[in-house]
Amino acid sequence: MATMNAPTMDRRTSPERRLALREGRRSAMSAMDYLAMALLIIGGLNWAMVGLFDVDIVATIFGPGSPATRLVYVVVGLAALYSIYTTAKMASAKRH
Repeated sequence: MATMNAPTMDRRTSPERRLALREGRRSAMSAMDYLAMALLIIGGLNWAMVGLFDVDIVATIFGPGSPATRLVYVVVGLAALYSIYTTAKMASAKRH
């Protein structure tokens, strides 16, 4: 008769994950980091479309020069500034 071996790696339960977060061990990227990355990807793809095909997807969706179009551009720009800040923070943390 065969016996089953106990698994060598235990799965961490949700309370254990929460405890790890409280102790300072957090994930590498926060929700804000993921949002900034998504906005930068969207902005980068939009600029690729402008450069390659002279098509501005944001202006096509919201109308050229409309307040919504300008808001999207500002939010993407803020995401870029946030990413610069995050990169500088990561670089200084590696030096110490």
